[in-house]
Amino acid sequence: MRVWVDITAPAHVLVFRPLLRLLRERGDEVDVTARDYAQTVQLLELHGVEADVLGRHGGRSRLGKARSLTSRLGELRHWARGRGFDVALAHGSHELTLTARRLGIPSATTFDYEFAWLQHQLGCRAATRVVVPEAIPPERLERYGARPPKLLQYPGLKEEYYLADFEPDRGALEQFEVDPRRTLVVVRTPPDVSLYHRRSNPLFPQVLDHLGRNESVHAIVLPRTPEQRDFVRGLGLPSVQVPDRAVDGQSLIAFSDLVVSAGGTMNREAVALGVPVYTTYGGRLGGVDESLIREGRLIPLSDPRALDLRKHDGERERVRRDPALMLDLLLSASDDRPV
Repeated sequence: MRVWVDITAPAHVLVFRPLLRLLRERGDEVDVTARDYAQTVQLLELHGVEADVLGRHGGRSRLGKARSLTSRLGELRHWARGRGFDVALAHGSHELTLTARRLGIPSATTFDYEFAWLQHQLGCRAATRVVVPEAIPPERLERYGARPPKLLQYPGLKEEYYLADFEPDRGALEQFEVDPRRTLVVVRTPPDVSLYHRRSNPLFPQVLDHLGRNESVHAIVLPRTPEQRDFVRGLGLPSVQVPDRAVDGQSLIAFSDLVVSAGGTMNREAVALGVPVYTTYGGRLGGVDESLIREGRLIPLSDPRALDLRKHDGERERVRRDPALMLDLLLSASDDRPV
């Protein structure tokens, strides 16, 4: 098969890493496009994924997003025309599904947060298949035109699939000053540029201040953008460290004592790796996070003083799932067959 994959955010590099490997092992020809956003290009390089970089993120404003969408749609259409793709795959890239539909290419999109309204109105309606976790109530997706047989669902978390073969690398800690006697906390900044996260998140600066002044803690903060990196460094908090470039975040999580994240993917990576995790997410919770909170695997945080900053040594329970299942669901778009 001839397969097109579009990667538009840093987390998607991890999602597609094992799928790209499986496709190539079975003899398929795969071409990858990517959007220049946050650490996406750096992570592609880190994981050895070659991609044609087309377009940039439109920033905070709706006008900027609209201009970016229009421009990138044109670039993708020009790039993909005449390449003979059998199927196109993406994680929430409505640019891919819209372009593929216009060019007559079957497409599949996957995501695990159902309240990105505009993105899903565009992406789901254009897609041939929409693949999401079972934790998302199907009725929430009907307003996007995603119903069976277009809608397919899988058990567990997407992170349990793409981290199935993952083993942490202690080399990820070498660029940081880490005293093993201190509690290691990995912190992820809020998704400031996302339309679905418009409300301010006053809790996050409180968490930074609480951790950054605690002499028993090492807090490694993983920013999304250079502006976030500069802001956190400018606070001058003695217990906070911020890397210059994209890092092996999954290994940092695996070796940490706990994770505090204002986003989603890093929360679920911690869950999949058996690491205690707190969420400071300021937007509307999706079905996946609702389920994890009910199960006690994700802890909502309303006061930084509630953080359990003890060392957590010993064996951790992990859930590993076969990424071939995820790939089969996505590839079902290629012949429009029911699964």
